[in-house]
Amino acid sequence: MPMTFEVSKSVTLLFDFWHVNSPGGMFVSVLVVMLLTVFYELLKVWRVWLSRSTVLVQYSSPYGSVPSQQSDSRSVLENTPSESSMTPNELHPVFPRTRRSLLLHGVQTLLHLLQVTLGYMLMLCIMSFNTWIFLGIIAGSALGYFISFPLLDQH
Repeated sequence: MPMTFEVSKSVTLLFDFWHVNSPGGMFVSVLVVMLLTVFYELLKVWRVWLSRSTVLVQYSSPYGSVPSQQSDSRSVLENTPSESSMTPNELHPVFPRTRRSLLLHGVQTLLHLLQVTLGYMLMLCIMSFNTWIFLGIIAGSALGYFISFPLLDQH
C-alpha cells in the first residue's frame, strides 16, 4: 500500500470486495464516496437543527419567555446578596425530562453514531492515498456544505 498520494485507476476501498481496476469503476467509486461525504455534511446540519429544536422545546413557555429558577414573588430582602446567601437553595430541575426530550436525545445519539462511523469510513478512504478518491471527498464536502448549511437559517 502506498504512503504517498498517487493517481491510478486501481484501489481497494474499505472492504476486499470494493476493489477498483478500471477508469469506469474509479468514476463510480469517486461518485459514491462523494455522495457519502454530502450525506455526512447533511448529518452535521441535521444534528445542529435537532439540537436547536430541542433547546427551543425546552425553553418554551406559555408566555414566550425563558423560565426563571427564582420565583418573582420573593421579597426584595430575600433577593439581596446577604440574605440570599443564607436562604437554602432549592434544587428543582428547571426542565424535567419528558418522553419527547428522551426521544430527541436518542435520535441525536443515533445520528452522532452514524456521523462518527461515516467520518471514520471517509478517513479510511482518504488513507487509500488515491488522488481521485481524495478529490471526490473534498468535492463532496464542499457540495454538502454548500447545499446544507443555508438550510440552518430557515426555521
